[in-house]
Amino acid sequence: MLTTFAVTALVMIMIPGPDQALITRNALAFGRTAGLLTMFGGLLGLTVHATAAAVGLSALLLTSATAFTTLKIVGVVYLLWLGIQALLSSRRTAAAPQVVLQERRSPLQHIRNGFLSNTLNPKVALFFVTFLPQFLPAHGNPLHQAMLLSAIFAGLYLVWFSFYNVLVDRIGALLRTPRIRARVERATGLLLVGFAIRLAVQQP
Repeated sequence: MLTTFAVTALVMIMIPGPDQALITRNALAFGRTAGLLTMFGGLLGLTVHATAAAVGLSALLLTSATAFTTLKIVGVVYLLWLGIQALLSSRRTAAAPQVVLQERRSPLQHIRNGFLSNTLNPKVALFFVTFLPQFLPAHGNPLHQAMLLSAIFAGLYLVWFSFYNVLVDRIGALLRTPRIRARVERATGLLLVGFAIRLAVQQP
């Protein structure tokens, strides 16, 4: 059962989403450390979802349309903001690459971006209250099993995005050229806006 859960969870983690788009953008724009910090922020977001699910709070997303809609709206606005920022950055890169390449951000900003991207994504919360319970025991206290499965999911998230971040960094010499970087940022911006639109039309 744990093997089935792990394989399925890994496939779901590898499916492109807001976290991957943001990690890609930050790793290319600011380097490997920025990508790892963004990933760490996402990992903190997973911890919030897992803890909330374990104590039953995330079940509100299934029973309360208002709770789901509120979180969805906040998530849509944040993804749109990230997408617009990436699109604006692509224009600055194309117009004045020598200036943009000197841009810096604090570690806390990268962690915050990853944390908010993951925490404000109701799909992650829904995963923990719809998919994960299928692997919990029918009798007894499922809390320990739920925490174990959440830890496995977080571990897979950490392993996959660590590998992904190294891969992006390895080919970063090519991707960080002003023209290519501008295109990547433009594509990332469009993806984030697309994720926001898809999230906006999603039903609870």
